Amino acid sequence: MFNTSHIEISRSAYKSNIRYLKKIIGKEARLSSVIKGNAYGHGVENILPLGEEAGIDHFSVFSANEALDAFKVKKPETRLMIMGHIEDPELEWAVDNEVEFYVFDMGRLEKAIEVAKRTGKKAHIHIEAETGFHRTGFEYEKLPELVQFLKANHDHCVFEGLCTHYAGAESLANYLRVKNQITLYRKFYRYFMRHELFPRYRHTAGSAAALTYPNTIMDMVRFGIAQYGFWPSPETQMFRFKKESVPDHSLKRTLSWKSRVMVVKEVEAGQFVGYGSSYLANKRIRIAVIPVGYSNGFSRSLSNTGRVLIRGRRVPVIGTVTMNTMTVNVSDVPGVEKGDEVVMIGSQKRMSISIASFCEMSNQLNYQLLTRIPADIPRVIVN
Repeated sequence: MFNTSHIEISRSAYKSNIRYLKKIIGKEARLSSVIKGNAYGHGVENILPLGEEAGIDHFSVFSANEALDAFKVKKPETRLMIMGHIEDPELEWAVDNEVEFYVFDMGRLEKAIEVAKRTGKKAHIHIEAETGFHRTGFEYEKLPELVQFLKANHDHCVFEGLCTHYAGAESLANYLRVKNQITLYRKFYRYFMRHELFPRYRHTAGSAAALTYPNTIMDMVRFGIAQYGFWPSPETQMFRFKKESVPDHSLKRTLSWKSRVMVVKEVEAGQFVGYGSSYLANKRIRIAVIPVGYSNGFSRSLSNTGRVLIRGRRVPVIGTVTMNTMTVNVSDVPGVEKGDEVVMIGSQKRMSISIASFCEMSNQLNYQLLTRIPADIPRVIVN
């Protein structure tokens, strides 16, 4: 294969995660798989079909270009929802293909209705309520104008959902703030009910909210990071641990990142390794060079601090991580040779390097690390 590393996606781990999450939200709630950011680095072309295999028929993306990528690989009956950016010219594509999209200002709503009237097809819209995130969403004071417009144009749109996103649900320190957001959302919902506008789905919860605030689950849940086997925060994990009263092995990591040793050589005592003088060999050592560097998503901040697995042993990164390579000290691992498997993230024999430990070493959030893995690194599905 023409690559220096590859990503493995575990089918069994992913399906196990979906079963676990469906159990939490119950049979009545729909699960929408969030596949923005190239499916959190896992690859839309991999995760969307896996999700369909697991019984998911609704996927959420951020933008119209992400929706187009998903549209190319989805089944005809699978639904797509754009939660963020969509330009006016892209609205016609969305309306024509029955792609659902958030509406959070009158300008977008008016343009969507204009397109629907021109094409003769209904716009499938989700009205977003501003409840405290202060990013996108209609303010409560705008509802009279919004409701009047929706009623006047009800023949040209499908009111798919009334939604919001909770700010701070991943931290128990924000408990009161989240509770206030839930209360305000309910106020929005009651307003629509009084005016006989009934959304098909009430959806407010992402991974963090659904895992820690059961009353946010409602009709649909947008699961992002959790479906890939990651807790939104340690607090979220601890909440589930206490609630379930059993040792928690519920979420399984779906992603492993692997490469091969490029070359092995000796370095004499007193010699520097790599650029500059950040690592000086204080004795004769054996090193292995790995063809993965910061251009491949292995952070330069891991210079002299990172770890990888070779032959079931954890070995240290020494010297500066370069654009295309890193160097590791394999003096304590007998028999390392060119072509040996290298694990940057994942397991090898009895050892493992988790995303969490990788993130701690590189001072990144797991969200950051996953979405920064270059899209051109091949992803393969394994059992």
